[in-house]
Amino acid sequence: MNGVALITGSAVRVGREIAFHLAEEGWDLALHYNSSLKEASFLEADLKASYPKQQFYLCKASLSSVDETRKLISSVIDYFSQLDLLINNASIFESASLKDTSVQILDRHWQINCRAPFILINDYANLADKGMIINIVDSRITKNDSDYLAYTISKKALWELTKMAAVELAPAFRVNAIAPGALLSPVGKGSDYLKKVVLKTPMKEPVGMTSLLKSIDYLLENESMTGQLLFCDGGANLV
Repeated sequence: MNGVALITGSAVRVGREIAFHLAEEGWDLALHYNSSLKEASFLEADLKASYPKQQFYLCKASLSSVDETRKLISSVIDYFSQLDLLINNASIFESASLKDTSVQILDRHWQINCRAPFILINDYANLADKGMIINIVDSRITKNDSDYLAYTISKKALWELTKMAAVELAPAFRVNAIAPGALLSPVGKGSDYLKKVVLKTPMKEPVGMTSLLKSIDYLLENESMTGQLLFCDGGANLV
């Protein structure tokens, strides 16, 4: 399966790996970035060198801006004349308990982790006749730990949005979510952080990017899947 895919936050980390994986599968890609112009440019150059017959389009937008986010889907459709897949991957992840979470911290997470995906899904549904949407949430949505309160609340809301969108937009659109677990250490944290986290999970190993990419493939290939959540977390949601 291939077509045109838009990946938010594609320049670094998980988004970059998803971009290379979809390119390998033959997809043309809209590569969203905000502040990571250097990394996005390197990504585009690497993809063009490796897949010269495919198209790659860099699109800048601050997902904290309603106006910039609103232009993203239309710009991709204008460039490619179609959009077959939207992956809402971009997010921020800041540590703060309930007592330490300011309104500003809450707003930052809400804007990028939930409001922006809503805007993109809304525009996609209004500007395209059909398509697929995958929202990247987090296995934390099953828990009520408050150490990353704003992040967790925004991801819980994104999962609820996934289900509601799946009902309303079917059968033209399939909307699903993936909940990764310990995949990469947060920015500023070393590998020891990841090792400590995974010891609390049944599988006791980091998820690994390959497992996440296989989850994406499964959702893309299974035409009966909509409104579903795939846990890719080594069993973290169970404990």
